[in-house]
Amino acid sequence: MAFFRRMKKKYVMPLLAVTVLFTGTAFTYRDDFFEIAKQIEIFTTLFKTVNTNYVDETNPGELMDKAIKSMLADLDPYTNYFNEADVVKFKINNSGEYTGIGALITRKDGKLIIKEPYKDYPADKAGLKAGDEIIQIGDVVLADFKEDASELLKGSKNTKIALKYIRQGKTLTTDLILNQVELNAVPYFAMVNGTTGYIVLSQFNAKAASETKAALIDLKGQGATSIILDLRGNPGGLLNEAVNICNLFVPQGETIVTTKSKNEKYNMNYTTKNNPVDLQIPLVVLVDGKSASASEIVAGALQDLDRAVVVGSRSFGKGLVQRPIDLTYGTQVKVTISRYYTPSGRCIQALDYTHKDADGKAIRVDAKNYNAFKTKGGRTVYDGGGIEPDVALDETKTSAIADALVRKDGIFNYATQYYYKNPTVGTAIPNVTDADFEALKAYLKKEKFEFDTETEKKLKEVLEVAKTEKVDGSISTEYQALLTALQKSEEKELNAHKTEIKQLLTDELIKRYQYKEGLYKYYTTSNTEIKKATALLADQAGYKKILTKK
Repeated sequence: MAFFRRMKKKYVMPLLAVTVLFTGTAFTYRDDFFEIAKQIEIFTTLFKTVNTNYVDETNPGELMDKAIKSMLADLDPYTNYFNEADVVKFKINNSGEYTGIGALITRKDGKLIIKEPYKDYPADKAGLKAGDEIIQIGDVVLADFKEDASELLKGSKNTKIALKYIRQGKTLTTDLILNQVELNAVPYFAMVNGTTGYIVLSQFNAKAASETKAALIDLKGQGATSIILDLRGNPGGLLNEAVNICNLFVPQGETIVTTKSKNEKYNMNYTTKNNPVDLQIPLVVLVDGKSASASEIVAGALQDLDRAVVVGSRSFGKGLVQRPIDLTYGTQVKVTISRYYTPSGRCIQALDYTHKDADGKAIRVDAKNYNAFKTKGGRTVYDGGGIEPDVALDETKTSAIADALVRKDGIFNYATQYYYKNPTVGTAIPNVTDADFEALKAYLKKEKFEFDTETEKKLKEVLEVAKTEKVDGSISTEYQALLTALQKSEEKELNAHKTEIKQLLTDELIKRYQYKEGLYKYYTTSNTEIKKATALLADQAGYKKILTKK
């Protein structure tokens, strides 16, 4: 009994808190308290029985941690449980007392790689370049370090950290001085011609609206009579900033987004509170498949209010709202509490996590089941998840073969090699030729690059099953023939998408020589989507026709 009381106090109460949380106000909405209590009792009995009777010593804390996280994983990717250690780490990561190195880094295949150093920040000043593999931080050899290595790159301002890294096969060292890192929500804005201003909004942090407003006013001062707001690749962020950005272009008191939930206290209506900057200036919003959450709120609201023409490809479709809620014993849960809806009533969420296919993947609504809605001016728009542009551009869509090259660092790794073979490009725009494209293909073949297409994955699975059944020898000839045919098909796909791949390589190389700022500057004169947006804004009759088409 003493054991049971200890277990109940330490583990069952947190589970009770979590379970009640996920049912919302269950006592109010439906009479399922008995079912909740029943399931808690079953779990409590099972948990006690396993821990007392299992043949080896168990770790109750780890078991409970895995049980809760596995349960939540079945709901959606955004509902997460944080144990005590997770919560402490989260608070450290979001505290103003901590600084960083000013670089995008990734850990892949056990390696800590610099993906992109930001201009004039600590990593850049220490001489680190994209493609560098950090192998030692201070006295810690990363090969032996299984925790989050990025935590070793944090500390108070002016802290000196000794680094050892590999570049093109050579081991080098440097000292990195930590400093405050505050990346701008608007990293770039400029005039693309005499009348059109261009604003890049890369994230919705606490400065997003103020920086967008400052850029808008500056561009109007330079003579801008139309604006392009670029939300491509923007993953979202603070909801209020999205509302305030819309407010720059729409009157006070307009509904921008609503949230709906089974729990009435989470049903919210977000309206504009301030005086706008410009209610008339023609506006194009650029989106793509990586524009998500707050980006979709801005694009969807401005579209529904007939205040902007949305150009690009359908946005990501992240319309689930999360809120962190404290639990017992210093733990926390971030739980999905509601869904976002645009002013016309469209739901932004693309995937239905309550209905899954045979592989356990969330189902997306079929296009034939999309619902029609009306904008403020009576235009017809549709749901289906994400925001469908008024002007759809194939250029913003990434082919499967190009996506694999980006996702698995094929282009990134080749760009690293190219950079060190061509160190004198400087501020010139890299001229990616057909010969460079062929060199990229040769590099991928030499490195035995695996695209991991669905066909390739299934073929590998067949071979693994054949090995377990000891029949791989008898099918080896056929398997190799299929693999060879698949590789030829992949090369055919590479050739079919040569223009797209060359452009991706050009973009990556510009960042190597001129940082992200150089890429944005290049876009203003060379990016196809921006060119088409500029042409649309120059054709005011065509622009107005889109916004009045019923």
